[in-house]
Amino acid sequence: MKAYLLRRLMQAIPTMLAITLFSFLIMRLAPGDPVLLMTFDPTMTRDDRITLRHQLCLDRPLVEQYLIWMFGNEDCNTAGIIRGDFGESFYTNQPVLGMILERIPATLELTGTALALGLLIGVSVGIYSAVKRGTIFDNMARFWSVVFDAIPAFWLGLMMILLFAVTLGWLPVGGRYTLVSDSKKELFDHLKHLLMPAFVLGTSWIALFSRYVRTEMLEVIRQDYIRAAFAKGVQPNKVYFWHAARNALIPVATVLGPAVAGLLSGAVITEQIFSWPGMGRLALNAVFQRDFPLVMANVIIGSILVVFGNLLSDVLYVIIDPRIRLK
Repeated sequence: MKAYLLRRLMQAIPTMLAITLFSFLIMRLAPGDPVLLMTFDPTMTRDDRITLRHQLCLDRPLVEQYLIWMFGNEDCNTAGIIRGDFGESFYTNQPVLGMILERIPATLELTGTALALGLLIGVSVGIYSAVKRGTIFDNMARFWSVVFDAIPAFWLGLMMILLFAVTLGWLPVGGRYTLVSDSKKELFDHLKHLLMPAFVLGTSWIALFSRYVRTEMLEVIRQDYIRAAFAKGVQPNKVYFWHAARNALIPVATVLGPAVAGLLSGAVITEQIFSWPGMGRLALNAVFQRDFPLVMANVIIGSILVVFGNLLSDVLYVIIDPRIRLK
């Protein structure tokens, strides 16, 4: 296992280098000049803009800019991402890494809760639908899985705000918390803010996991060892939820890695709708402002999480199914 993990980590290095190269070129070749967006002051002359572009090292060739971004340059006031220095934001002049580290807890909280809801509800519904195949519950579960998978996150988020926040007044419109003094009220208030964005972000994964688990569960319960377990007099609940469900969870491990990437991309929209102070909202604002260091740092950190998620899927194979051996 250790040798396999080490080999996968080594294979991730060229992948990360390719990601840095292509994302850098896409950002640099995108229309729009960050200097022009930064300098709305009508008194700023053309020479001032040239000086600012020189200070930001935006007047150098693309290859040199990429190498500076990767390995650093004293003139450009950066040590390079290889040393963990993502530079400073063009607009706030704050260290990019510090800005992201402030937002990571909020994003991990939102995506983690959404993924937990997807696994808990999706897997449970998928198993029960397969056991109760052809019943009203099964038909309703399949219907709502299609609906949840088809509804855009931005539309569902707006409708939930309109219903639960504006019309009924049960939940807050957005944000992560409100200022309250009592610690118990703070926790309850925080959960109220988290409920809608986590559900909106997790609906597509509830639908996906339920369909995957149901399909695999129907295949598993037809196997001979399931019939043998029933013939031995094993209780049906133990057969379904222990023997069959464990093998039916292998497809969940397959999509769990890509789920990390899907959650991060979906969090961009969800965080913007609900004013959630996470990485997605920070990255979206950085794109609109052409804040190259901030955008690139978000891309790199997001790519690391995707690579880690795919590695996690491979490890889960062995945990769920001991017959799988990594050689």
